[in-house]
This record gives sequence, structure tokens and C-alpha cells, in this order.
Amino acid sequence: MTSPFTTHEVLNQSPPFENVNLFTSDRVLTEAVNREGGGAASKRLTAFGEACGSAAAFERGRLANENPPRLRSFDSKGRRLDMVEFHPAYHECMAMSIAEGLHCGAWEHAAAPGAKPTPGANVARSASCYMAIQMEAGHQCPITMTNASVPVLLQQPDLAAGWLPKVFTREYDKSFQPIGGKRGATIGMGMTEKQGGTDVRANTTTAMPAGAGGPGAEYIITGHKWFMSAPMCDTFLVLAQAPGGLSCFLLPRFLPDGSVNALRFQRLKDKLGNRSNASSEVEFAAAHAWLVGEEGRGVPAIIEMVTGTRLDCAIGSAGLMRLALAGAIHHCQHRTAFQKKLVDHPLMQQVLADLALDVEAATALAFRLCRSFDRSSDPHAAAWRRLMTPVTKYWVCKLGPAVAYEAMECLGGNGYVEEGLAARLYRELPLNAIWEGSGNVMALDLLRVLQREPETLDVVMEDLGATVGSDPALKAHLDRIQVMLHEPRLLEQRGRALAEALATVAAGTILRAHAPACVADAFIATRLSGAARQTYGQGLDRADTRAIIERAAPRQ
Repeated sequence: MTSPFTTHEVLNQSPPFENVNLFTSDRVLTEAVNREGGGAASKRLTAFGEACGSAAAFERGRLANENPPRLRSFDSKGRRLDMVEFHPAYHECMAMSIAEGLHCGAWEHAAAPGAKPTPGANVARSASCYMAIQMEAGHQCPITMTNASVPVLLQQPDLAAGWLPKVFTREYDKSFQPIGGKRGATIGMGMTEKQGGTDVRANTTTAMPAGAGGPGAEYIITGHKWFMSAPMCDTFLVLAQAPGGLSCFLLPRFLPDGSVNALRFQRLKDKLGNRSNASSEVEFAAAHAWLVGEEGRGVPAIIEMVTGTRLDCAIGSAGLMRLALAGAIHHCQHRTAFQKKLVDHPLMQQVLADLALDVEAATALAFRLCRSFDRSSDPHAAAWRRLMTPVTKYWVCKLGPAVAYEAMECLGGNGYVEEGLAARLYRELPLNAIWEGSGNVMALDLLRVLQREPETLDVVMEDLGATVGSDPALKAHLDRIQVMLHEPRLLEQRGRALAEALATVAAGTILRAHAPACVADAFIATRLSGAARQTYGQGLDRADTRAIIERAAPRQ
């Protein structure tokens, strides 16, 4: 006999969003990869997309975030350990991404003198990152930093020779031991200090030569870092004040004699999101490090790393937005309310289609930026990379939290509880807008390009002018940008407005050229013209919302 207290049969709930191929199910991603030069990797991306979208992969992500890392400062006898312990699920995510080459795939040609980069390598790698971050976001921090550190190390060949062979192995080795005994290595970064933050020239950490000094030489580092993520990396690129000014150093966990370097981790940050990833405060108690490049040239030395991490911020935000959107559409396709599926209600169609426009535009713009990384010898691509990296990071990362919130609301109360993905995505998405430069920093970087490299702006504006074609809204938007550029007194106050204007017109040109008319028309009509709006689900009453949703819906 059934007890009257037995929970009733569960009806009218969407099935779990899992066992979906994150590559083949995503029209926008597959089209962007092919369009921007990464199509040769489609077979590998298909296999990786299946792995990242599996139920087992999403379960790894859950476990890694529900069991965050712990700092072990001392052993049972009082000896310093300064080690971080992770849940096995975190290590499984790391092993999967490293085996796929997300930490080095764009740079493996550097292992062979004279070898040329694989065409489309950055696009293909970014597509994998776009999917891996949907599986689990926190482990992508050391992956991103390792990838972005390679061009910095290449500036100092003697240091690169000792470290890059371990980076290029595609083997994840979590062991805490000197690099000589490891199968693979990861590289972190420490730039910001509590008194300066983004203003790294205010850093007070000091670096004194252990001998004669100079490029590749050993220095003694004393000071702190307020944020140093992924503290269990094997080595770190850090900034410190040498006698010749702010300089870049490679600071390993172990010294050449096998002893542990003097990194003293004070605590792990208790963060809003990104909980599977350890972010630390650290003190350097006369730690040993080796100079990369010249003294006083720390920012120019490390800027390539910063640029690479900013690309990953945009790609990562686009990937997380895609997961939020896909989950919302999946839920609305299965949930019935008021005698029909949620996805069939006109108001819900407005919301889902509106979200889909931003996700497609963000993905298109981010992968257009990836292409410029693959074609750095092309002056037009180089100009796009320099100007549009801060623009793309600014706009794409700013979209993320709003998309995550609205997608969560599509799930109702189911979205707000921790059992599902929506809450974790909502906590995760603000990070990329903050990490590697907040919105104001990106706007200021854009303004620096305008002031110091006006020829870069000329090239990008020429390219945009050639692609707006006869579309009156795109042309009018580009004209408004020209007006802004000719009012230099107001540019600093308008830095954010200019970044957003450049991003939306660039995204609009890509969609006009490559997306279905229903998508391009709706995006241009609502983002580049039309009435002002502050929330999703407005202004698409004349758009083909069903077609837009069908394009964004996960394919089987």
C-alpha cells in the first residue's frame, strides 16, 4: 500500500541537460570555427565536445565546485607546506583539458626551430576552451595562464629552454616536486598588490640581483601579491621593482637544488564564484626568481600574457553564456505552463530570442578576435588584435552576468537553487569582466591605442567601413563613432561608450555578412538603433523569434 506521505510522481519537469555534444549541437560555434579558419580541427572538436557535454563531465564540474580547494600551510609537526589540496574532480578536469592541448596548442610550433604556426590554431584552441569552460570554469584559470605565458618565456630563450618542453607534453602532473621529475608543468601569474591593484607601477615588492643581474639572471624577491591564482602551478611570472624599475621575473616553486622556494601562502580567497580554482594571497620571503628581459621593462615583457588572457576572458564568457542560453531553451522546450510549452508563449519567445542575439553576437566577435591572433603577420589582423582585444573583452564580458540572470529567470525557482547549473553560472560570469582588467581598464586601454597608435585605429575603421556595406543602421552607427573620435576633449569620459559602440558595430557587420537575416536584422534593429531598453524581451515584436530560437536551440 502506498503511503499518503510518499512524494508524488514528478511530472512536467525538463530532463537534465547533459549528454549533449557541445560542438555539434551549437550552430553558432561550428559556423564561427569554420568561418574564422579552424575548420580543420572539426573532427577533434567534435570528440572533445562530446566529452565536455557528457553527464560525467558535468558531474565533475559539480564536484569540483562543491568541494573547493584547501590550503595546508603546515604539516602535523609544524613544518611549512604551503600546499593546496583539490578534489579529484578538479584534477580530472585539468587532465582532460591539458590532454586536449588547451594550455599550449597554439604554441607547439615553438618547440621546433623555424616551424610555422598551424593555421587556425588559436581558433581551434579557443573553441575547445569555449566548451571546456562549460564543463567546469575554475580549472581554466591555470590553463589560460599557462598558454598565455609562452610568448613571455620565449623572450628569454635560456629560461624557455628549461620550462617549455614540460609545458608542451600534454601530460598533467599534479605532483609537488621539482620540474626535473615532472611529466608536465603549468605556469601562473602574480601581478597585483593590495595597495595598487591594476596600477602595477605602484607595486612595492622588490627584486635584488643575487649576482651581476641582467636578463636571465637570478634575483631575490621580497614582498607580496594580493591576488595570485592557481598557487599550485609549477612556476609564476611576477612583477617586482628591480634597481632598474618594474621588471618581470620567473619565480618557480622549487629551486635548482631541489629545495622549496620561499613562497608563503597566507590564505585562499573566499570568492563569489570560480570556487574550484584556488586564488591566493602570498608573501615572498626572499624567494629566488629569474629576470625575463631587461630591468624596467616588466610591463612590456608581460603584456603578451595579459593580451592572451584577455582573449580567453571573452571566449570563456561567450561559452558560459551559451550554456546558460542552451539550458534555458532546453527547459522551455519541455516545461508546460498554461496549456502549452513555455517556448511557445510569445513573451518567452521574445526573451529567449533576445538572449540568443547577444550570445551569437558575442561568440561571433570573440572568434573574429581569435582569427587575428592566428594572422599576426597581417597588418590588418595585427591592428584588429591590438584595438579590438580590449573592446571585445569589455563588451562580451559585460554581457555575461545579465544573460546569466535572465536565463536563470527562464527556469523560475529551479534556476535559483544550487542543484542546477544556473546559480553557478550566475556567480561565475562576473569574474571575466574583472579579471585581467575591469571595464574602466579596458576603456583606458582602448584610449591609449587611440592616442599612441592612431594608425591602428585607421586600419580598423577602414575595415569596418568596408564591411558595413549599404546597411543604413550600420553606416549611421559607424558615423556616430567617427563623431565621437573627433571630440578628443570628451574621449576619456566616453571610453566605455566608445568601446561598446565599436563592439556592437563590429558584431553587427559579422552578423550581417554571415548570420541568417532573422538574426542580423533583429540584432541591428535592437542594438544599433531603435528605442532605449534596459531588460531583455523587448523590441522583437516584428522579428522571427521562432527562427532565432530554433537556430540557438541545442541540436541533437
